[in-house]
Amino acid sequence: MEPEHYFPSPSLLLTRWWTRETVAVVTGGNKGIGFALVKRFAELGVSVVLTARNKQRGEAAVETLREEGVGDYVHFLLLDVSDPLSVSTFASSFKAKFGPTLDILVNNAGVSYNELEENSVEHAESVMKTNFHGPKLLIQALLPLFRRSSFSITRVLNVSSRLGSLNKVRNADIRAVLEREELMEEEIEGVVDMFLRDVREGRWRKEGWPSYWTEYAVSKLALNAYSRVLAKRYSYEGSGLSVNCFCPGFTQTSMTKGKGTHNAEAAAACAATLALLPPHLLPTGKFFSLGRAATFLNATSKL
Repeated sequence: MEPEHYFPSPSLLLTRWWTRETVAVVTGGNKGIGFALVKRFAELGVSVVLTARNKQRGEAAVETLREEGVGDYVHFLLLDVSDPLSVSTFASSFKAKFGPTLDILVNNAGVSYNELEENSVEHAESVMKTNFHGPKLLIQALLPLFRRSSFSITRVLNVSSRLGSLNKVRNADIRAVLEREELMEEEIEGVVDMFLRDVREGRWRKEGWPSYWTEYAVSKLALNAYSRVLAKRYSYEGSGLSVNCFCPGFTQTSMTKGKGTHNAEAAAACAATLALLPPHLLPTGKFFSLGRAATFLNATSKL
């Protein structure tokens, strides 16, 4: 996958292909970029399912959106992407409420336990469950519920990070595996298992893994690789499915303790533009990254 050096103009959202019947799911939607994206979708007239792992916080987020006048477009369902049972329950709940009508899935939920200048791998297992295995399980659970028609393209947008770029991997053997044109899921899982083993055995520093926010970076490295595999497997030209990644950049959220070059609303506006591109301009298998200026995107790495 070649990097993208441009981003389609937000004015393309004027080409409205969606209706109120269009359904989006945003994971981790009770705060930060997820909340801002739910609000943006609702403002644009998309029916959106806000998910959160905490019932009270999720319901409070929906109430806030009601007070801001967009609540009629927002629904809440409980989901903890790090818990396979929760993922399965969510898929069943979505099917019962909406049927096989999912048009847009944004895997936004993610965790990091490090301060900006820290680099502990104490929570590597948890980070991998939430940031990599969670989106993977959710996509697999929701695949039967994606809307299928000759005129509809289902969209998966995985919120990722430039920290998960291949050029952050110093180990040439690992990089060679992930760069393979015929990369398979099993190989990605093998890389993840290798990392967790290196963590358990205390040799992760010398094995060439990314050197900054290592556990988070590896989780996004795996998510990027899986997105590439998925995009190739379900090329929308044949199956009606588009899969892309989006790095929101250094955004002011709780994960960054409020530090950043732009706010969550700016990142969400760009994510919405990607998710709502007109079908004839919608790519698949691309990595888009929010640059220092919050008004444009450029790709900085391969998936």
